[in-house]
Amino acid sequence: MSTFVIFLVLIVIVAFLLIVVIMVQNPKGGGLSSSFGGGGTQQLGGVKKTGDFLDKSTWFLATALIILILASNLTIDGGGSIESKALDTNDNTELPLTTEPATDDAAAPSTNPEG
Repeated sequence: MSTFVIFLVLIVIVAFLLIVVIMVQNPKGGGLSSSFGGGGTQQLGGVKKTGDFLDKSTWFLATALIILILASNLTIDGGGSIESKALDTNDNTELPLTTEPATDDAAAPSTNPEG
């Protein structure tokens, strides 16, 4: 299995966990966390500790997702830009430079009634 596929699987798992953690968080007006906990005052770990855990896990998962995305970009074969590929070939052929835009005078119908 290639390294890129491993990174892809890890990115999908971390993204799913991040979605779940964000959906469970309790916004100011309620949310899914009240549905799972029953909305009562008997929550595991208390309200403050649950909020701290969810906040820290959100930041951890978001950071892990960014690191995984950047690391997977390094493993992609041929992921460089066109300019870097052109520099890597060391080809001495030059492209012609044009200073004027190309015009199709021959293809355009003449508007001169005399010509």
